[in-house]
Parts: sequence; C-alpha cells; structure tokens
Amino acid sequence: MNEERFGALSCLKEAEMHGPGPATQRGGTLARVSAGAVHVFTGLGIICALFATLAVLDKDWQRVFAWLGLALLIDGIDGTFARIGKVEERLPRFSGERLDQVIDYVTYVFVPVLALINGGLLPGLAGLSLAVAILLSSLFHFSDFANKSEDHCFVGFPAIWNIVAFYLFALALPFWAAALMIVACVFLTFLPMRWVHPMRVVAHWQVTAAACVLWGVAAVWTILSGFPAHAAAQAVLVCVGLYGVGLSLIWPWVRPTLDQH
Repeated sequence: MNEERFGALSCLKEAEMHGPGPATQRGGTLARVSAGAVHVFTGLGIICALFATLAVLDKDWQRVFAWLGLALLIDGIDGTFARIGKVEERLPRFSGERLDQVIDYVTYVFVPVLALINGGLLPGLAGLSLAVAILLSSLFHFSDFANKSEDHCFVGFPAIWNIVAFYLFALALPFWAAALMIVACVFLTFLPMRWVHPMRVVAHWQVTAAACVLWGVAAVWTILSGFPAHAAAQAVLVCVGLYGVGLSLIWPWVRPTLDQH
C-alpha cells in the first residue's frame, strides 16, 4: 500500500512539474497544414520587423513605416484566419497567442523606439530615458494577464508605439510635445482605463470603420509622399486619433447602454 501511495505521489509531483500534456489534435492532415499556414502567416510579421530595422539603419522613414504598416495589417487579420481555421484545436501544441505577442513587441515597441532614437526625435539622455520608459512599460502591458477585458477592449494603454511613432514623424512635433505625449502614454499603461479595439468592438462600428478607412488613406498618402505629412493628412490623422481616444474615454458610459439594448 505504501509503495502504491508513493508511486501515485511521484506521478502527481511529476505532472505538477511538467504541467498538463498537449491537448489532442483534431482534424485531418489538411486541416492541420491549414492551421500551420496561419501560424506562418503570423510569423511574416517578424520578417517585416527585420526589413523595418534595416530601413531604420538607412534612415529611410517611408520604408520603415511601410514595413511596420504591413506588420500591423498582418496582425489585424491573422486572428480572423485563426478563428476560421480553428487553429487552437488543430495545433494545440503551438500557441498562436504567444507567437503574436513576441512579434507584436518587436513591431509595436522595439523597432518604433529604435526609429525614434535614430531619427533624432528622442535626443540625448532625456530621449534615452523616454525610450527606456517605453520599453519597460510595454513589457508590463504584454505580460499582464488582465490587459484585455471581456468586451474586447484593451486595459491600459495598449502599447501601440508604432502608431505613436508614426504620429511623431507625421506631425513633426517639437521634443517637448513628443515627450509629453510619451509620458502620458506610459502613465496610461498602468491606469485601468479601457481602450476600444477598432476591429472587435461593435459600438458605433460604422463610424469607427469609416474613421479607420480615412486614417488608412492618410497613412498611405503620408508614407508615399514622405514625412512630415501634408497638412490635410495631418488633419485626418489628428481627428481620427481624437475620435479613438474620445470613444475610449466615454466607453464606461456607452457600454452599459449597449448592454441594456
């Protein structure tokens, strides 16, 4: 009896050390290959990061944001492909979410910070201090299990430093204004404010979709024509940015109304 008990305890301890085994794969070979193709598609984001980094070293800012924009597009649609392909069921050993997080930190945070430093927008010791604040606060956001809410909002500033960097280049803000924006975003990372996800939150989706299209047109125009952006493109970028921040600010009052309906 003691030997059986000892054996059971040993097995239990080993299971605790190694964690649960991988879930059973579902679907045939073709289904698993299709699921793997979604992971490969997600992985293309890190290739974009490589070419964006090379463009940063060349100080070719249009090419930098073209590659970061492509990475953003991939990140925006790969989740839909994953849900359609039931990737989590068919390849349970591989975490698409973890893969996405690794790539996002590089393309959303690290490369944009490198661009801000190499582009002279974060000069001197003060600039390096801001860069360190961006990197560390973003690590907090990415490692926070509570960084997304049940209504598909981000909790705390969602570390979209690729967008912030794009605005700083497009608007050609002076250092003091750029520093204020960065400090505010770093502070908001730790504040449990909900930030609306433009692709997954259904409230006012018609207006949000139109705003995203306008923003995309202005962004492409800017990348093609160069930095800083044209005055008309700057106006669109600022208005859409204010709309996104405004929707997030009023979300605590909008959400209960939607739940009642």
